[in-house]
Amino acid sequence: MDNVGDTNAGAPGSLGKHPVQRRPLRVLFLSVEVETFAKTGGLGDVAAALPKALRQQGVDVRVCLPCYRQIPESRLDPQPAVPHLDVPVADRTEPVATRQGWLRGGEGEPDVPVYLIQHERYFDRESIYGHADDGERFLVFCRGALEMCRALGWAPDVIHCNDWHTGIIPNWLRTLYKDDPFFADTASVFTIHNLAYQGHFDAHFLWLAQLQEHGFLYPTIPDFANVVNLLGRGLLFADAVTTVSETYAREILTPEYGERLDPLLRERQDRLFGIVNGIDETMLDPLTDPHLAKKFGVETLEARTENKAALQREAGLPVEPSVPLIGMVGRLSGQKGLDILVPALEALLRQRIQLVVLGTGDPHYHHLLHAAESKHAEKMRAFLTFNTPLAQRIYGGSDMFLMPSRYEPCGLGQMIAMRYGSVPIVRATGGLADTVQDWDPIADTGNGFRFDAYDSFDLFGAVTRALETYKYPDRWRRLQRRGMEGDFSWRTSAAKYLRVYDLALRSKERAGVV
Repeated sequence: MDNVGDTNAGAPGSLGKHPVQRRPLRVLFLSVEVETFAKTGGLGDVAAALPKALRQQGVDVRVCLPCYRQIPESRLDPQPAVPHLDVPVADRTEPVATRQGWLRGGEGEPDVPVYLIQHERYFDRESIYGHADDGERFLVFCRGALEMCRALGWAPDVIHCNDWHTGIIPNWLRTLYKDDPFFADTASVFTIHNLAYQGHFDAHFLWLAQLQEHGFLYPTIPDFANVVNLLGRGLLFADAVTTVSETYAREILTPEYGERLDPLLRERQDRLFGIVNGIDETMLDPLTDPHLAKKFGVETLEARTENKAALQREAGLPVEPSVPLIGMVGRLSGQKGLDILVPALEALLRQRIQLVVLGTGDPHYHHLLHAAESKHAEKMRAFLTFNTPLAQRIYGGSDMFLMPSRYEPCGLGQMIAMRYGSVPIVRATGGLADTVQDWDPIADTGNGFRFDAYDSFDLFGAVTRALETYKYPDRWRRLQRRGMEGDFSWRTSAAKYLRVYDLALRSKERAGVV
């Protein structure tokens, strides 16, 4: 393999000012979830929004995901794009078909083709994840996507892979497909959305993937000497690697955040780039959001008070306009900061505040939040469920939005909150550090409140600073406006991905094949 850089360097690569390819690029975007088709989390949002933004910039981007049971037939074209493919798996082939759907662009914007790999035994199931044969299922999806391209006669310039489920693709392009003329000019880009989820399998997976002769690949990581780590393979073989914020790209080079892959990440850091996710500003717009009691914008912020009152009534809290209302939406887990929030709850709820929490997760935190709610019924409500309309009402009605995460690769909640006029209070990690600038009352700068140490005292201090600032309406209104006027669209991020694609193609040209 080619020399990939100085292992002692302390920062990821820099995109610099490399020129973007001027001819339309052909990009195959692979993800096992895509919003409007099948989604469980942020990966699905990215896999829908980024391709649309790339399409708007002239890229011939096409999305591919498995065809799950939950996808309604009405979302698919009647005729298959490819009626039959024989996909190699181990010493046999599996028959798959390729259905087609579309990610619809906005008014006057192009649609994005979506291909769905259909196989009844692997994908006609109740849920996307959590099956004993997930490794084999997603292997069939990935191999099917490659063979689909051949059947369509559409050779991608770049295959953009996302998370461990697609990590085998860069590996195959450097091994099984290295002498295949159809993919001779295809580069790979691999995006880490959350390093904690890696896809660990045993030697049987190498047989399924037809990679037995290549064996295990991590001589510098003893823990993985006899493990097939699919995320690690994506990192090792991709022509460029991205993750979803600049700060997270630096953090994962360290043992604290590197999830035991930091040695490999340091080896590849000259090809590691952090690009903050955007949000779909068409879908997430307080001027048009149907879930709000009252629509509003940056010039009509006074109308927002109606949303606060409606949220207070929905939560069974006293309707008190002057009491700061803190919102929190997300998975209830230690990673999201519940282990430092819960110890601080009693002290927080002694303040003049209200707190509304929405989410599901660890039953331990369900119990603790219910207990706090019972004790402080006039100040707190915990909705232990997943409810998108209610989430929008929390963004649009809360005064402050709390995200005390232990780590946060990017985070979307803080960006949505700012777009809806709720001022974020966050721990300075990952994408939270990149998108929230701490309020400086002297310089009158910043768009939120940050704390550094991962402990209850620092969290309490940040909330206290926010509560004190809230007492000054003019200052608070400036904070709200600054957040609402921020650029969190996918346009900027998509332009950076175009530069990464260009770098990946140049890297492939220099390196040849393994």
